[in-house]
Formats: sequence, structure tokens, C-alpha cells
Amino acid sequence: MLGVVERLWRYPIKSTGGERLDRVAIGPRGLAGDRLWAVRDGNGKFGSGKNTRRFRRVPGLLELASCWPDGSGEPRLLDPAGRPVDDNDRFLREYLDRDDVSVAREGAVSHFDQLPLSVLTTATLDWVRRAVPGVPVDERRFRPNILVRTPPGTAPFVEDDWFGRIAVIGEEARIEFVRSSERCVMVNEAQAELPRSSLVLKAIAAAHDNRLDALATVLHPGEVAVGDALVLT
Repeated sequence: MLGVVERLWRYPIKSTGGERLDRVAIGPRGLAGDRLWAVRDGNGKFGSGKNTRRFRRVPGLLELASCWPDGSGEPRLLDPAGRPVDDNDRFLREYLDRDDVSVAREGAVSHFDQLPLSVLTTATLDWVRRAVPGVPVDERRFRPNILVRTPPGTAPFVEDDWFGRIAVIGEEARIEFVRSSERCVMVNEAQAELPRSSLVLKAIAAAHDNRLDALATVLHPGEVAVGDALVLT
């Protein structure tokens, strides 16, 4: 047993803050509803923390959050104070001061930057805290779907040992670990209770080549809950 599920996170609208869950279904696309929507601009690019061919950096999105309370229909944006907004698109246009943005559901091309499931351990998270004393750090900086509570004494970056292995979570869900995420400046950015700090990315770059977490694919669907064991097969 690698550990137990400490927290579950879903990010219904890409690049906004997420929602903590007690239980969620996972399937081939990852957590149900995760990053199923994104902020799209008039050029068809999606709001992100970086600029690429498909994504455009949109400052301010991390100060918002999103939730998918019914598990159907559209998600709801939450303003910087955590209050649900009445109209996602209207709020975004006022908040970002631009009239070409809207919340768009995923089409033929995935909204994921890399793979659909991110798993992070408390061992690695605790290492980051030690590496940047005085900088508030929790898992929200790294946007995992699953935070795993590992046993005392577990080495940081233990996730590297899982690549190429299969694990069971709960009773049915089976995932395969593939590689780690390549981190960018988004881990430095400010969000609720977490001020901006360039030290976070610098520490990860120096110690672990800008890589942190374990990315996985889903081999068999199932329901995952806080407290479930994560067991290598």
C-alpha cells in the first residue's frame, strides 16, 4: 500500500481554483467533470497560466474558482470572495475587461496539458514546504487530482518509483502511472491564501528538474473516495 487518499480535487473550469470532493467517479478522461470547460477567447485559445499554440496566459483566473455542484449542465464560477456568480460569461467579461471571452465545453481536442490524472504525495508536498521556508505552500499550487497521505519516513519524489506501474484505488478504479508533470510559472502564482513567490519553481527546478507529481491514465473506471487505499499491483 502506497498510502491513502487524503484529498480529492476537481477543476471544472481549466486554470481556475478547484473544488474539494469527498467522493468522485473516475473514467478514461479522469475525474468526472475535471477541466471539462475552459475560458476561450475570440481567437479560439484557452485561458491558462502559460502561452502555447493552444493556450493563452490569462492573469487573474487563479483568483477565481469553479465547481460543478450537480454533476450535470454547466459549472459555476466563484468570484475572488468565493461567491457563485449569476452568469459565467458576463462575469468573466467584466472581471477580465474584455468582451471576447466565454466558458466553453471541451470539443474534439482535450483541455488537458498532459495526461488526465495527477497524483501527488504528502511526502513530496512536505519537501516543498521545507525547501521554501516562509512561503505558504499547499497542494493547490500544484493542482493535483489526488493527494495521497504517505507513511512517515517516505522519501520525497517517491512518485518517480511508480512510473510504469499499475495501482488500484478503492474497490474498482485502476490507474497506470506514466510520468511526472513539467512545472511552469503557474506554481508561483497567487491564489486564495497563497501569495505569489518565484521561490517555489526555483526550488523544484534545482532539486528535481522542474518535475513534480505522477501523471496517470485510467485503465478501469470506478469511484474514489477520501480514505481509500492506493495499492500497487
